[in-house]
Order: sequence, then structure tokens, then C-alpha cells
Amino acid sequence: MSASGTAAAGQVEHMLRQVTPGRFDAYEALLHALGDGKLWMLLWHGTAGSPDAQYGNMEVDGFGYAPCVTSAQELAASGWNRAYEVSTGIDLARALYPDRWGVWLNPHAPGGGVGIPWLDLRRIATGLDRMPAGPLRISEPALDIPQFYAQLSQHAHRTPAVRALSRAWVQPALGAPYLAIGLDLYDTGRQSVEAVRAMMQQSIGVVPDGLPVSTVAMTDEHDPVGMWLRANARPFYDRDAHAPAPTGAPGYGYPPVRNY
Repeated sequence: MSASGTAAAGQVEHMLRQVTPGRFDAYEALLHALGDGKLWMLLWHGTAGSPDAQYGNMEVDGFGYAPCVTSAQELAASGWNRAYEVSTGIDLARALYPDRWGVWLNPHAPGGGVGIPWLDLRRIATGLDRMPAGPLRISEPALDIPQFYAQLSQHAHRTPAVRALSRAWVQPALGAPYLAIGLDLYDTGRQSVEAVRAMMQQSIGVVPDGLPVSTVAMTDEHDPVGMWLRANARPFYDRDAHAPAPTGAPGYGYPPVRNY
């Protein structure tokens, strides 16, 4: 391995040692290291690069993970005697998250290693700074801002691409909480997206100072906020007058407890 590859692997292992329950800052640093680092994926079938190559798999709390190790030294310590494949963290994240698979780092280690859920692989794949840090606490907003909702509903009614709008209060593991607006659109073409962006810009002026507002596409099957909205939220604007509405649990989309 190159010197840069060795350094990246060392950074992953260094950050892995910092992770303990409740240390979300250390866990976030680990995710950044994984994006730049490499992982040794354990192959249950086949050899690296072969058409029949298949990662191992394990299930924890009902979620699927592919086991891996963080260096050649950890591979030797694991006692794994089948084939393996060395891949970059970013490539693995892009390959695994669409099928809702995470990775489990060093399951042979004392304490059982650390699991990275598929939602965090999605963040690595799409940009850690673009997505809120989970696990997320999501609930109905308790904000008293009727003027904003009324203004947004009026503009939505004049924007033919909008089918419905819903809302959620999102509290990330790290960072400020924010109001999320779910966008249910008839059409996601460029012209419609531009019209919806203009709709939001026209309405945002009545939002109280300091209140962050974000949007989420309801068609995104991998977004945890969108998942929660589809399962739990009643639209505050609904062009077709549909009204879904069960209730749900906080932390939607993440394992109930991180395992370290």
C-alpha cells in the first residue's frame, strides 16, 4: 500500500479508538476518516474482482452490515482465512447504502467493533456536510409561525408542480435543530424544481430570524427525514386533499442503539 493509503488507514484506526457511547463528535470524525480511508472487506464467496465475489453479512438490531477490518494488521488479528477485497470508504459507501447495508468495523476486536449504519454511509457518499448528523430526533414542530405556513401554502397553490407540503422538527446528534419542509411534487423536472425554489424564496422572508429551514424531497427513499414524514406527518398543504397520518418513534431510520 502507498504511504498515503497507510496514513489513511492509520487515521481510521486512530479515530475508531476515540469512539465511545455518546461521543458523537468522535463518531463524526470517524465518518470523515472513513471517507478518505480504505477498508478490508471480508469475502464470504469468491475472490476480489471476481463476478461471484460476495461480502460477508451480519445482522444487528434488524439492520444488515457487511463485516470488514481497518488494516492488514487487523486482518491478521481477525483470523479470517478466506479472500478479502480492499476498497475505499467512499466507494463502499456508494455501493452499499442504496440497498440499506452498513459496514461493521473490526467485529473481532474486544467489545465487538463499531457498526456504521447505511444512513451514515449515505452521508459519506453524498457529502457529510450536506446531511444532518444522526441519529436524528424527529417530531412535529411546536413552532408558532402560522404566517410562514400560510404564505408557503399560498405560493404552493400557485405552483402547479406542488402536490403537498409537510413539516418536521429535526434535531441532529450534532448541530442546530431545524425546520424541515417536505416537498411532494407531481414533477421533478428542472423547470418544476426552479419554480419550487422560487416558491421557497418568496416565503422564507417571514421566517423568524435565526430559524434554519431546509427542504426534503418526498421521493427520496433514502432520506431519514423524508421517511419519517411519509410515515407520520399530515400535510399542512394538500392540493389533492389527501391526509395520511399515523404516529411514529424518534430516531426514525437508525438502529435503536448504536453498538460499540
